[in-house]
Amino acid sequence: MNLFDLSEKCAIVTGGNRGLGRGMAEGLCEAGAKVVIMASSDSVADSARELSSKGYNVCGVQCDLASNESIHRSFEKAVSLLGSNVDILVNNAGIQRRNRCEDFTLADWDDVLNVNLRAVFTMCQLAGRHMLERSGGKIINVASMLSYFGGVTVPAYAASKGGVAQLTRALSNEWAQRGINVNAIAPGYMATEMNTKLMEDEKRNTEILARIPAGRWGTPQDVKGITVFLASAASDYLNGAVIPVDGGYLGR
Repeated sequence: MNLFDLSEKCAIVTGGNRGLGRGMAEGLCEAGAKVVIMASSDSVADSARELSSKGYNVCGVQCDLASNESIHRSFEKAVSLLGSNVDILVNNAGIQRRNRCEDFTLADWDDVLNVNLRAVFTMCQLAGRHMLERSGGKIINVASMLSYFGGVTVPAYAASKGGVAQLTRALSNEWAQRGINVNAIAPGYMATEMNTKLMEDEKRNTEILARIPAGRWGTPQDVKGITVFLASAASDYLNGAVIPVDGGYLGR
């Protein structure tokens, strides 16, 4: 038996149109899964076509993850495209706002918490109901290094990612005995659009690289394997874990 085979499995990946989400979606496709990528950008259709052109079974659904109504509507559309089934959910989509804590606005706080935490819970709840009916499923949330420490000028993001880690554990406590594995990936410093400003800051870039034993920033390719592992039978006895994929950053 190939423990990592995802043939005939159906997956939803939020934020799967670019960055780490694109790598995760492609990894699931490579393992044989049928995938729906959900994202707010118009580029979701282009990303789905690009992956489909490689021979993968992929559809795109545009969704405003800040809107509860849009989430429910888009989720039902995704499930319909997957043949009324969802075996795997990857909650990757997230946004960032930066400002000093004393100047951070409540509007920015609400924007970040709505997408990074509330939408994650809503998607988990919607997918979880489907999975509970079938007594099985895999939910993969995307936490962060800021699930472990507070960061600077990103209070809302840190709060949201701390919340994702705790939500992952809370869901696992209730659903593990009912056949659903809920775990999280905590990416380290990744060379994605969200971190462009950090990478362009010579001082911070040097500081970050000095602490990463692997000696480089991570890439979307680096999250493919862990995503397939957590989506597959290979992780059937893994529950409530938050797994760093950080080139060794936390161990330094």
